[in-house]
Amino acid sequence: MNSDPKLEAAALQPSDIARRVALEIPDGAVVNLGIGIPTQVANYVETGRGIMFMAENGILGIGPRPAPSEEDRDLINASREPVTAIPGASVFGHADSFAMIRGGHVDIAVLGALQVSARGDLANWTVPGAGKGGIGGAMDIAAGSWEVFAIMTHLMKDGGLKLLDECTYPLTGTKVVSKLFTDIAFIEFTEEGPLLREVAMGLDARDIQRVSSPRLRVADTLGTLKRETKT
Repeated sequence: MNSDPKLEAAALQPSDIARRVALEIPDGAVVNLGIGIPTQVANYVETGRGIMFMAENGILGIGPRPAPSEEDRDLINASREPVTAIPGASVFGHADSFAMIRGGHVDIAVLGALQVSARGDLANWTVPGAGKGGIGGAMDIAAGSWEVFAIMTHLMKDGGLKLLDECTYPLTGTKVVSKLFTDIAFIEFTEEGPLLREVAMGLDARDIQRVSSPRLRVADTLGTLKRETKT
């Protein structure tokens, strides 16, 4: 992640982040899953909770990733990864997909992020000077969903900050992120500013503050982000 051994040792794996996000989704929600780590969230939701996962390419009712050799090449998510469909799932075109998004029928969008600002601005579609990247449907998804859960590593590979007072990359949406999940922290955005809710095991609030530009308020009871226990 960076050159800080303490942070590297504590950092969660993508599956750990996806598992934590899944716990934050309320029963019965309609949830759009973006590209990358967000697609893993569907793997960690228990059956019976009534959650309907959606991919912008036109699927409502995504289930866990299929077992090896059981993939259906015609059933993929927005990352072109094979998925399963739960009973009652539906498949439709892009026009219907974005009509649902723009119509306010998506409760939560889980999106990858490049930067997030102190007030919950989201930048996730391009790096200035990289010469690539298109905003695609990200702007519609960020604006049309009732909440946005953002996922990112807390730091750049070179140690640069990604949780900033103001984003320096082109924005996808302003004041859209309600919750941010990184490899070392869980932060909620409130009217009083970003609230640090949980930190990776082995870290404390001071560790997170020194790698974050905004001043972080700390929850009265600071929780711990845990890694999956291998057996």
